[in-house]
Order: sequence, then structure tokens, then C-alpha cells
Amino acid sequence: MPSRLKHSCSAILTLSLLTACASTPPKNATARIDSQSKFYQELASTPLPSHLPIPVKGISADQLTDTWGNARSHGRSHEGIDILSKRGTPVYSTTDGIVSRISSYGAGGNAITVVGYALSQHYYAHLESFGKYRIGDTVKVGDTLGYVGSTGNATTTHLHYGIYLSPNRTAVNPYPYLR
Repeated sequence: MPSRLKHSCSAILTLSLLTACASTPPKNATARIDSQSKFYQELASTPLPSHLPIPVKGISADQLTDTWGNARSHGRSHEGIDILSKRGTPVYSTTDGIVSRISSYGAGGNAITVVGYALSQHYYAHLESFGKYRIGDTVKVGDTLGYVGSTGNATTTHLHYGIYLSPNRTAVNPYPYLR
């Protein structure tokens, strides 16, 4: 099968499997973090890089499909990128930051949010299980936050990764950041 056709078929399959995925972190996703700490001030004053590492072990840029904006139930649109991978594959932090939320309920299932550069929020959802971090812990790029799963409203095993920019928690497409 020619490479272009193979990629198109893969994209169609991916989109059809992920149409139910509609995880968005709750609006109150930021826990109380010491905004006076030196690390917080460093995060606030450092711009979000235009390129971030792919958060799933073993996934390359050419394996990504831009699922941003796809239709979801109840007239919503997808606020992130879904990255297909095997259950249990490590999920890495894409930024230095502070863990602001860990949850195990709702559409995202097991999910973790990290406040990173420019106080952006990085949301990792549908995890099978969590890494060793707790709310308030600091993380570095590449730290293992958890493992790929299908919790919440996921219809297949994948990571939902979303980026929300400060100050208004505006969702932006993560796909260009990961290319």
C-alpha cells in the first residue's frame, strides 16, 4: 500500500475510533500553588516554547494525527490531540512545571494537569495509572506522569493531550507544538 494511502487510512481509522473522546479539564483545574515561589515566578516569566516534545514514549511526529476541533457530542469540539499508543506506555511531561490537579473521574478519567511555562496548563487524560507525583510537586520535561490507558469516556487506548493558555485558560491546538 503506498505510504500516502496508508497514512490516510490510518487517519480515518484514528478519527473514527476517537470521536467519543471529549475530555476537557474542569474550569477549576488549578490547585492552590504558591504564586510567590521562585519556581512559579520562573514559569510565569518564561514563554511557552513553540516546540514541545511528544508526550508518549516511542511516538514520532509522523505518527501524530491532528484531531483538534473534531466534532464531539452535544455540539462540542475537541480541545486537544489524541495520541494512539499501547496501554501502559509511559506518558512524559512536555514542560517543566507544577502538578496542579490529579483526578480520576469525568470524561478524562485518570488525568493530570501540569502548570508550565507562561502559566500554560498541560492536560494529560485517559491514563491507565499515574506516576509518582502529587499535587504541588514540581516536574521536569520528560518526567513520567502516568501511563496510556482508556479511562473516562475513551473508546480506545490513547492519550488526550491539551494545552490551555493563561490568563483565560484558552484552549490551543497542541498539534503544531508537537511537530
